[in-house]
Amino acid sequence: MDLFSHTWAALRLAVAAVPDAAFAKPSGCRGWLVRDLVCHLVIDAQDVLITLATPAPSAVTHDAVTYWAVASEPPSGDDPLSALIVRLAAAYEDPALLKFHLDDVGAAAGRAADLADPGMRVSTQGMVLTAGDYLSAYVLEWTLHHLDLVTHLPSAAGPPAEGLARTRVMLEKIAGTAFPASFSDTDVLLVATGRRAPTEAETAELGDLVARLPFVLG
Repeated sequence: MDLFSHTWAALRLAVAAVPDAAFAKPSGCRGWLVRDLVCHLVIDAQDVLITLATPAPSAVTHDAVTYWAVASEPPSGDDPLSALIVRLAAAYEDPALLKFHLDDVGAAAGRAADLADPGMRVSTQGMVLTAGDYLSAYVLEWTLHHLDLVTHLPSAAGPPAEGLARTRVMLEKIAGTAFPASFSDTDVLLVATGRRAPTEAETAELGDLVARLPFVLG
């Protein structure tokens, strides 16, 4: 629960510090500009609010790891939801409006998370999780998207080390195997999720695991 708040606050601060001109730069999400990514974060914050306000009477079906569906191909960006986000992001026109909306809805999502009972069962996307597991799953979401945000913004602050470490643990559980200890947490997350290709040296270290890459999470 604390790590959710920490990683979410860090991501929102990083967005707030992005210069307006940088909103038209590419992000680390294929086919999305920085403004598109930030618009997606607004939708994420709304999802957190909706889920925490949707208690479930039935038994838990998923946890923070099994919450994630895994695909082998990165999204093309042509699906209706991705196309909608691009149009919504463009409609803001002024980056200050998008920043304000994220700060407003994002702060509310953060407060809702702080107030949530971690043992409460919530429902989302046909799954039932404890609120604690649901928010833990979002540590991965915030951390990966924080990396996406700063991909082409070298002066921007990156995600917290604790979030990187926790996301690596979760990703290794999803993959069912550990990545080489020589890989930094950031390199594991970028290579494992297909955000960048492994170098020759990394490919050699990955061995048979390289054939299973990428693990595209959704």
